[in-house]
Amino acid sequence: MSSKDLILGRVRAALADDPAVPEVPRSYRREFPPADLDVLIDRLVDYKAVVHRGSDVAAIVGDIIGAGTLVVPPGLPKSWLPPESPARVDAAPGIGLGPETGPHSWLDQAAIVAADGVVTGAAVAIAETGTIVLDGSPDQGRRILTLLPDLHICVLRPDQVVASVPEAIARLDPARPLTWISGPSATSDIELNRVEGVHGPRNLHVIIWEAA
Repeated sequence: MSSKDLILGRVRAALADDPAVPEVPRSYRREFPPADLDVLIDRLVDYKAVVHRGSDVAAIVGDIIGAGTLVVPPGLPKSWLPPESPARVDAAPGIGLGPETGPHSWLDQAAIVAADGVVTGAAVAIAETGTIVLDGSPDQGRRILTLLPDLHICVLRPDQVVASVPEAIARLDPARPLTWISGPSATSDIELNRVEGVHGPRNLHVIIWEAA
């Protein structure tokens, strides 16, 4: 008998008399304080992300990327992209930002890796934990876009910032592909030495878009 058979056998034995399922309490916190944008920024900086604030997203992106090449999701606002930085849209033919941004097709892995950075929006950000959540919406795109490039530029609106994890969960659709980001990719699994870029971008820039 394998370990799997043994474990499943014990589970079946425990459920054999069809025990009643207890009622799950739902009295946990349902009201939340206003989100503190300064707390989010403090957490992001502590995680070694770079935070920018301003109304001209394209100018900030241009300062970050220079003349580098960007990959972008199909629903990203065109106004967020600097004209001097070439962008490739990760979208099927006929879906994208317009002919000015370059060819429209699903990008292969090599094209995404070769890009200098990616620009996305976000679904929600959590001040308490300094976490940004992506849900694969058109302004965020496929998960691979934010895993392979070495630089991720993420644009946040202040109204997307919530105070705590429960409030973020309430806003999110659990059926969507959720990616939770707390700073640049880093791990200390090997002899407790911090290594960046193992499973995502080494550099995270967050733009707080304060629309004029």
